[in-house]
Amino acid sequence: MEKVNKVLLLMIAMAAIMLAAVGIDRGMQAYDAWKWESERLVRYEQAYADVADMQVTISQLSQDQEAITAFIEENKSYFEAETGIGEGWGSLQEDTYGKIEEEVLTEQDLPEVEWGENPDVTGDGLFENADITGNGFPGNADITGNELPEGSDVTGNDVSGNSGVSSNDLDGYTDISGNWIEEGGEISGNTLAERQKIRSSYMETQMQNKIDLEVIAENSADFSDISIACLGDSITEAANLSNTENYQQFSYPSRLKELLNAESVTNLGIGGSSIGRYWENAFVDRYKEIPEDTDLILVMGGTNDGFCMSEKDVGSMEERKAGTFIGDLDELMRGLKENYPKAEIVFVTPLPNVLHDMLKKERDYLLPQSVLVDVIIQLATEYDISVIDLYNSNILDTHDAAVIFNYMPDGVHCNPEGYSVLAEHLAAELIKMYGGDVPKEQE
Repeated sequence: MEKVNKVLLLMIAMAAIMLAAVGIDRGMQAYDAWKWESERLVRYEQAYADVADMQVTISQLSQDQEAITAFIEENKSYFEAETGIGEGWGSLQEDTYGKIEEEVLTEQDLPEVEWGENPDVTGDGLFENADITGNGFPGNADITGNELPEGSDVTGNDVSGNSGVSSNDLDGYTDISGNWIEEGGEISGNTLAERQKIRSSYMETQMQNKIDLEVIAENSADFSDISIACLGDSITEAANLSNTENYQQFSYPSRLKELLNAESVTNLGIGGSSIGRYWENAFVDRYKEIPEDTDLILVMGGTNDGFCMSEKDVGSMEERKAGTFIGDLDELMRGLKENYPKAEIVFVTPLPNVLHDMLKKERDYLLPQSVLVDVIIQLATEYDISVIDLYNSNILDTHDAAVIFNYMPDGVHCNPEGYSVLAEHLAAELIKMYGGDVPKEQE
């Protein structure tokens, strides 16, 4: 009996030790979670304050084209090292601060050939900013080996029918977005870094806006019975213009309603908000404010998330834990699909901004914006949600001083003209999604 009692006491003691160990472990986990939450809230608030200070600094510099150019040039090497984007940033001449008068290379400037005889324009040098938009290259046309320096535009060319565009020296990369390509046409290179090596963001913005306006002008899609809701942050709200009377008239949602002649547009932008639960008014906590009968939901965010995002904040695709960017974004997308099953849902990736990299310069734990963009695209693909990828479009990127000077004076928010450019691009993309008639070269 005594032996049995000793065994029981030993078992009780072991159980007590195990329970104590479990309790200590859980206690340590709870302490670590509390400590992490407290520390990251402090980091978030400090980042928010530093971003506000940088906005003031850039706003002051943006009033002087030489000063803002010098600022970008001073930090250019850091931006290149961090992102791989290089030659298009900050390389500005004084005349780029107005509307660009582009050199145009039209058909009469090309070699005289019979277009039915498989023309060979191999090796022809095209000057900087040359525009060969719209030239017809019939089946098997050979433009191999052409050197197209920075700024060359080959957008919109018909290279159908096994046209060879491989092995061209395109000064790094070239912009082939919007080309009409069939049967063997070969294309590659649609990232921000690739586009920026072709032309500056300011030039890209000018060129893309011209295309967008053409798409809008030829639109036949009917949005008159479409109700739209725009969920977003201060860029959606146009909060930077709040000192102006009726400031929301300049916001992209208001402009979008006019451009599409939509039935209604609800602006659910709140300054300082984020997709994930970093501060108050996170998208994931307020998406149910979207009216039930909404036909089209646009979600544009991620800028503020980027100001906070360490590797731990991002989370993992496997775990998708609440309170991480991946977990909260997953919850948001799933919730939108479940609660608005009849609505078309479109996510819009954030515009690249110089403030993110300036903040990252002081906080090496921050991840590049591209990480956040990749997560948005990956999860949207999983949920069968459409994406308008502003980040990789190379428009309105404030690493380009001319974009700051003309469109985005604080480095992250637009002026009224900038919001119009943004709205016109989104409108053109939506027209394409809804099957409106567009110029063939833009299909």
